[in-house]
Parts: sequence; C-alpha cells; structure tokens
Amino acid sequence: MWYWIFKYVLIGPVLRMFGRPAIDGAHHIPASGPVILASNHLTVVDSFFLVLMVRRRITFVAKSEYFTESGTKGRAKRWFFTAAGQVPIDRSGASAAESALNTARKILDDGKVWGIYPEGTRSPDGRLHKGKTGIARVALATGAPVVPVAMHGTRQVNPAGSRMWRFGKVTVTVGEPLDFTRFAELRDNRHVVRAATDELMHALMTLSGQEYVDDYALRRPA
Repeated sequence: MWYWIFKYVLIGPVLRMFGRPAIDGAHHIPASGPVILASNHLTVVDSFFLVLMVRRRITFVAKSEYFTESGTKGRAKRWFFTAAGQVPIDRSGASAAESALNTARKILDDGKVWGIYPEGTRSPDGRLHKGKTGIARVALATGAPVVPVAMHGTRQVNPAGSRMWRFGKVTVTVGEPLDFTRFAELRDNRHVVRAATDELMHALMTLSGQEYVDDYALRRPA
C-alpha cells in the first residue's frame, strides 16, 4: 500500500513539479509476467522517476545496511526502503554478487518487475559505461525479457554533487524488449553472457544518445 501512496500522493506530485516527466514507449513493457527493466544511471532520482512513470510496481535490490541500522533513523530507513519496494541483499563477502542474482531470480519467479542498472553505479561523467554481466546471467537463467530504458534530463533536476533539486524536463524512453532465450543453452558460456550484455548496452547507448565508454564506472564514495 505504501508503495502506491509514495508514488501518487507523497513523492509523485513533487517529482511532477520539478521534472515535468513524460514516458515514451511504455507499450514495450509487458502488462504482466516477469520482466527486467535495465536502465542507464545518471543520478539518484532516476529510480524515483522510473517508478513514477512505469505503471507496474518495480522491485529493486538494495544493500542490507539500509535495513539493519539501529535506532530511530534506522527504523525510518528500513520502513522507507521496504515501502518503496526495495529488498535487501548482503553485499559483503565473496558471495555478494550471487546473493543479489538469487534475489533477482526470486523476484522474476514471482512474475514481478526487477529494476536494475547494468553499469552497477551512477555514471561519474554522464557517459554510458561498460555493463556488468549479472543482468544477462539472470535473463538467460529465467527467460525473462530485458527491456532497455533510457533516462533523460535527471541530471538537470538533480545535478551531480548537489542536494538541491532544480526544475527541468525528464523523459523516460523505453526500447523494444530484448529476448535472450536463443542463448539459453549456452548460458554458462562467459563469452555468450558478455555478448548478451554488450547487446543490451548498445541498445541503451542508442536510446540514451550517450557516449559509450568500454570501461566500468567507478563507484562513487558513500
């Protein structure tokens, strides 16, 4: 319930005021069944605008620290991230990546929408960086379609390094679903997984108009 209250009552009106958002290609998102929404990542508010403009409920995975902090602040964080549709994963240790992928598979097995940023973190320079292969591994294992999504204008609303929002124009561009089931029998082949990932990043580059960089984005300091 809180997910929809946040979306339409508490946060949605503020987002509409600052970003005047629009969505193009929403018909490419299946109305039901498992689907992976894979987006470029420019700034913190990408997730907020993506949730606002997509009709279906989107589930993201978030680091477990958001759910385990003690005290009043910790309880408030836990409540907010749970209400916002995020599920915790433990990112410590060697099994962190596998834990995240298992959580994603569970989301898809339940017929839900998994939202993910293939770059792994926000772009430090506005360019599109090399994609990590986790999305392709999950898509190959589950058969879920991958829908590329490009965010435009969010850096104007929430400039890098600034905590103050500005007025701008945000557009969410949704591309045609990518079907990787043709590679299902080769899902354990790392070259196939890499090729599927690169196909997704090419689709994102085309949708977003960003310059592509064949290097991983560096994680921003916490």
